[in-house]
Amino acid sequence: MKNSDVKTEKDGRKARTVKAKPTAAEGLRELFVDELKDILWAERALVKALPKMAKNATAPNLVAAIEDHTKVTEGQIERLERVFEILGETARGKKCDAMDGLLKEGESIMEETEPGPVRDAGIISASQKIEHYEIASYGTLCAFAKTLGEDEVASLLAETLAEEKEADVTLTESAYNTINFDAAEEDNAK
Repeated sequence: MKNSDVKTEKDGRKARTVKAKPTAAEGLRELFVDELKDILWAERALVKALPKMAKNATAPNLVAAIEDHTKVTEGQIERLERVFEILGETARGKKCDAMDGLLKEGESIMEETEPGPVRDAGIISASQKIEHYEIASYGTLCAFAKTLGEDEVASLLAETLAEEKEADVTLTESAYNTINFDAAEEDNAK
């Protein structure tokens, strides 16, 4: 190992630089397309997971919010496919490890909670983690698109970013309007 491959951290531990794969992105546009493939996979996986979340939710406002967001997500996938078309790229997803992990966590929360307000609160928690990941992803993708002069693409991605922020607000309102308080009352009744 070369000395240039190791850096010493403040606490004295050694940190290795990460060696890039032979297929690694060499430019911002390549990274941008790679990240678009990642979020496309994520959105497609989410469309499959949302109906299960809706089926396991009990609060009518939460069920409605999830069902509505399923339709919105389907539209987001169509918008992403349009983005790929504009860029002259194939709309092919690449497994998103982050979304895969978030969906597994959501599944785990449903398995570890009884149906009712506590599970609903857990579904909201898992859903908001997903929304925050999507907000971060679309915010970055918008910035990349603007930097690359892809104004039409940036506009389409900004539309999705706004929808993700709106979904996050809806989930927060559901939690604070009833669900978290109902879950807390369940604790007090024990």
